[in-house]
Amino acid sequence: MEDAIAHVLKEIGEDPSREGLIKTPKRWAEAMKDLTVGYDQDLETLVNGALFDAETDGMVIVKDIECYSLCEHHLLPFTGKVHVAYVPDQHILGLSKVARIVDMFARRLQTQERLTQQICDAIDETLKPKGIGVIIEAEHFCMMMRGVEKQHSSCITSAVKGLIKKDPKTREEFLRLVG
Repeated sequence: MEDAIAHVLKEIGEDPSREGLIKTPKRWAEAMKDLTVGYDQDLETLVNGALFDAETDGMVIVKDIECYSLCEHHLLPFTGKVHVAYVPDQHILGLSKVARIVDMFARRLQTQERLTQQICDAIDETLKPKGIGVIIEAEHFCMMMRGVEKQHSSCITSAVKGLIKKDPKTREEFLRLVG
């Protein structure tokens, strides 16, 4: 990867041997490995058995989970917040595991639409809840820094299953609580 980014630097008219850029290819390669660490993770290992007997059938919400990902179309960041809610059936999931699931999928080249669905599907697969909903609100640097250059635009995506999809009252509760 270091050779590839050195080549890119040359192609844009830079000198990779100048003082400020000498270590850039190595730094970039390390950053890219960090930003795509999700490819090296899997759901079962990540959850690591952190399922606990559900003592409630009330909605569980983990809100405002910070999310950082790279757009697969431009390799530019998109950042935002993820809201996850589920109605337990037999189990609840350790709260930190919800955030870790978000990170596992966000740390891959992504589209926001696919990221939203992957988080929903992973938690559904893990818990088999009565219902699940995921909303992501994000700003995309590919929209802000290039092309249309709209700095104040954002994208909102959602994925819902089970009760949150089928039952209007449950869906309304989800939407109201994630605000």
